[in-house]
Amino acid sequence: MRLQKLIIGLVLALAVLTLDMTASPPGAAAASTDPSPADLATVPGVPGVSGVPGVPATFTEPADLAVRAPAFRGRAFDTCIAPSVDTMRRWQNSQYGAVGVYYGGRGRACKRQPHLSRSWMRTVDGMGWRVLPVYVGSQSPCVIAQNKKGVRIGRHPWSQGTREARDAVRRAESMGIRTRSPLYLDMEAYAHRKKACAHTTLSFVRAWDREVRRLGYVPGFYSSADSGVRHMELARRAGVRDLPAVMWFARWHTRPHLYREPSLRQDAWNPGRRIHQYAGNVKERHGGRTMVIDRNLMHAPVARIG
Repeated sequence: MRLQKLIIGLVLALAVLTLDMTASPPGAAAASTDPSPADLATVPGVPGVSGVPGVPATFTEPADLAVRAPAFRGRAFDTCIAPSVDTMRRWQNSQYGAVGVYYGGRGRACKRQPHLSRSWMRTVDGMGWRVLPVYVGSQSPCVIAQNKKGVRIGRHPWSQGTREARDAVRRAESMGIRTRSPLYLDMEAYAHRKKACAHTTLSFVRAWDREVRRLGYVPGFYSSADSGVRHMELARRAGVRDLPAVMWFARWHTRPHLYREPSLRQDAWNPGRRIHQYAGNVKERHGGRTMVIDRNLMHAPVARIG
C-alpha cells in the first residue's frame, strides 16, 4: 500500500511539473495573432494557398470599404503614361468615362510621368473623368514577363507587402487620392501552380491588402485571369482572409463582360467589384489625339479626389 501511494504521488508531481513547464512565464507576451501564412493550415490540392481552420470553403472576403467607395459603371482605358490634360479634354467625346493611371510602385514600366500630379488629378476629376489608381509593386518570384524579373518579391513577403502598401498609400495621398478610394495592385502573370512561388505571392498580396485596408483605402487587384486572378479565386474558395476587395481581370481577345469570367465563380467579387480588361495595346484616336491603350469594362470603385 505504501509503495502504491508513493507511485501515485510521483505521477501527480510529474503532472504538475509538466503543466508548469508548458505554461507561459509571468509577464510573457501573448502569442501573435497576425494570421501569417505560416500559422494557417494548408488546403490540399490548392497550390500555395493556405486556409483558415474552421472557415467554410464558401467564405467570401467582406466587401468592407468597397461598398462605400464611389463606383463607376461603363468603359475605361489605361495607358502607360498618363495623358496630358489637353488630351484628356479631347478624349471626352470617346466612349470612355474612366482612366487607369500608374501612379507608383517599383515595378512600374513608365516611371517618368511628366503630366501626373495632384493638379492633374483634380483637373481631370473636374472634367468628369473617373480615376483608377494602379500601383505596380514587387512582382511574383515566378513572374513570366522578362522585364519584371528584376523586381521580384524577396524572402520576407509579408513585411515587404506591408511596406509597399504604406508606400502606395503615401503616394496616393500626395496625389490627392482620399481615403475610401481603391488602390489597384498590379501583379503581372505568374506561374501560380508552383506551390512555393504561389505561397510567397499570396503572402505579399494579403499583407498589402491588410495594410491598405488598415490605412482606410480599398485594396484592388489586377492580374491575368488565368494566373493571379485564378489564384485569388482559389484562395477565396479555401477561406483565406485579407484578399482584395475588387478584382480587375485581364482576358484579351474576347467580348467585354463582367460576370462570365470562367476563372471566377459568379458570386465572387459581385456586385460592383469587377473590371474586365478585354483588349490591350490597341491604338485609338479621339479629338485628333492617338494613344495606345488597354480597353476595360467596369463596375467598380473609383478614386475620391480632393
